[in-house]
Amino acid sequence: QAQLVESGGGLVQAGGSLRLSCASSGVTFGSYALGWFRQTPGKEREFVAACGRLGTTYYADSVKGRFSISRDNAENTVDLQMNSLKPEDTAVYYCAARPGAVSMRERDFGSWGQGTQVTVSS
Repeated sequence: QAQLVESGGGLVQAGGSLRLSCASSGVTFGSYALGWFRQTPGKEREFVAACGRLGTTYYADSVKGRFSISRDNAENTVDLQMNSLKPEDTAVYYCAARPGAVSMRERDFGSWGQGTQVTVSS
């Protein structure tokens, strides 16, 4: 399984931007589909964005047009650029990886990072 470590979370005002990064080690990154999920207290982890092995991207409706996922297979990283942030984007954000086809379902991903907190103030 891939070892994943997120970075880049923090506190930002509504309307601001943050860039999350996730670094991996121990696997051939290019053979993995990658995703970002988020979770708030008392709620299930929800899909945010995903990127297939060939770069095809998918987004939750709530972030479409504001967030952008990108991957660098040479550097073994996947980033999430978050613009026009809203208070409802406040959550712990997790990156995830799975070998093979892309998915938007949490249960399909077997490798997870430890999470990074994003807080958007109004």
